[in-house]
Amino acid sequence: MQRFLLALSSCLLLAISSCSSLKVGEAIEQSEVFNTSGFTGFMLVDPEKDKPLYALNETLYFVPASNTKLFTFYTSYKLLGEQVNALNYLESGDSLIFWGTGDPSLLHPDIKGGQALELLGKSDKKLYLADNFPQVRANGPGWSWSWYTYYFGAERSALPIYGNVVRFSKANDLSLYPRYFDKLLYPDPAFTGTQPLRKQFENSFLLPLHWPDTAAFQTDKPFITSAHLTASLLRDTLGKAIQVIPYDIVKGRKPKKLPGLGTAQIYKQMMEDSDNFLAEQLLLLVSDLLTDSLSTATAIDYAKKNLLDDLIHEPQWADGSGLSSDNKFTPKSIIELLGKIRAEVPEETIFDVFPAGGTKGTIRSWYKPDEGQPAYIYAKTGTLNNSICLSGYLLTKSGKTLYFSFMHNNYPIPSDDLKREMEKILYRIHQHYK
Repeated sequence: MQRFLLALSSCLLLAISSCSSLKVGEAIEQSEVFNTSGFTGFMLVDPEKDKPLYALNETLYFVPASNTKLFTFYTSYKLLGEQVNALNYLESGDSLIFWGTGDPSLLHPDIKGGQALELLGKSDKKLYLADNFPQVRANGPGWSWSWYTYYFGAERSALPIYGNVVRFSKANDLSLYPRYFDKLLYPDPAFTGTQPLRKQFENSFLLPLHWPDTAAFQTDKPFITSAHLTASLLRDTLGKAIQVIPYDIVKGRKPKKLPGLGTAQIYKQMMEDSDNFLAEQLLLLVSDLLTDSLSTATAIDYAKKNLLDDLIHEPQWADGSGLSSDNKFTPKSIIELLGKIRAEVPEETIFDVFPAGGTKGTIRSWYKPDEGQPAYIYAKTGTLNNSICLSGYLLTKSGKTLYFSFMHNNYPIPSDDLKREMEKILYRIHQHYK
């Protein structure tokens, strides 16, 4: 850590004009935050220059948390085009057989993609759902068992429906979406929680017998996915019979692919809200496009070999969302990726989908610009137990765009303490770098 303090003192002072008045080094050296035990990586790059402005531990691997979504975004952007494929299907005689592509939009509470529902609803054929759900592990490698009750741990699946969650809302009375789960609510006199709780191994939800007067909320609770539950939910919505059949019946046959929702809407919610479920489903969509099968590993392997093979440090990439601690990237590889994104993605798209400091997304309460000024940080956050990261673009007052990656692992202090220190450093660079 002493090396960090001394190096950051000298390098940042050299990189920023008017360095004597900034006293960036003094601020770092006197910071109790960066003097606590932990592990920090930081890299700052002006793409107009031949070498980094500053680099600390840039070649070492860190658990990136949701900085992983930068890799998911780039891979999806390069491969999926402007629309996802909403459904795979075959028509034969009086039958329409369909199965999932990984598209997350079917009856999603926030993303309105109705193409699959329209096709199934208007068809006069008998409907059969081919069960390709076993292709997809519900949880990623290294995910915690205890996440089953939280939205950020919603299950991955071949054909998501309702975002694979039940949305509970309470103002005066309790309401839920979809209403299908009404029959699976169980008031329990022994339950003392203030929000519904799903039992771990079944799709039933505990409620208190009496809600507190102050209990008003909206919360999403994941349900356990399966082809049979999806068929039941579709029957309930469409009022049509749907039979589940083995996937082997259609395996190897080339399906029609139903064009679906525009990708821009998915990217925006995934990046701004750090939506883990959407990130996971995007990689399944990539796999379906490449191979007509669903495998996160297939999508990642393809991206590493064909899109990211020029990165100096090979990404240790395990899932789409960053929930897995098996993900490990270096600050340098993230900086290189930010360069690829800026070179290949229109700037207006970057500014639209990335969280913006003081304005929108997961950093709406941080990195606020001066009054009347536009956002100066467009960056992806990353938060897990023992991991706080922020990587993206820093717009300086002088009109330059810098790339940065700030990665912290194993700090035994509140995450807000680290965020405040990062905010101080990045704001000074914004104000004074020329």
